[in-house]
Amino acid sequence: MSAFDYIRDPAEIYRQSFSIVERESRLGLFPEDMRSIATRLIHSCGMVDIVHDLAFSKNAASAGREALASGGAIFTDVEMVKSGIIERFLTNSNDIVCTLNDPRVPDHANAISNTRSAAAVDLWDDRLEGAIVVVGNAPTALFRLLERIDDGAPKPALVIGIPVGFVGAIESKQALAENSSGLEFITVHGRRGGSAMASSVVNALAGGLG
Repeated sequence: MSAFDYIRDPAEIYRQSFSIVERESRLGLFPEDMRSIATRLIHSCGMVDIVHDLAFSKNAASAGREALASGGAIFTDVEMVKSGIIERFLTNSNDIVCTLNDPRVPDHANAISNTRSAAAVDLWDDRLEGAIVVVGNAPTALFRLLERIDDGAPKPALVIGIPVGFVGAIESKQALAENSSGLEFITVHGRRGGSAMASSVVNALAGGLG
């Protein structure tokens, strides 16, 4: 017999987790269609105050759900974001694409004098329209996406921009929130972010709290 008394049932862990989130956070501040997103964000990082930094465009949630329902692709900046997306929630043959390790990327990064994460974004153009873009790690990827769209690249249905870090993270998220192209977006202002938080938004859009 174990010396530790802890909950072992996964369903009960989920139930209690989301119950605590609802009790300790001010989800009533958000429109109905954003509450599952806020809940999953909190659940992914364990910080109820993250909701104070959550920002989104008016139609972000509906645009994301429509994109998933129509089979739109999901582009991620890193493999960790891709791995965090729960594929069983994706019921419409949505491809999850990460081009960071594409063999063309290193030379292209040198050619544009930017990071590999930024260079990988340039490979998305042919499927970007109507897609969901999820950035959880690299501010340069988010900046590059905004640059590409300003230069006439197709607009995705939704940009989930939650890169983490001390250099460029704050600024790239602010640029997303202030974008002049009318992009639908979800972000978390400040330094906090990361792969788990970014992928949790997709999971909320695809499967709510299931």
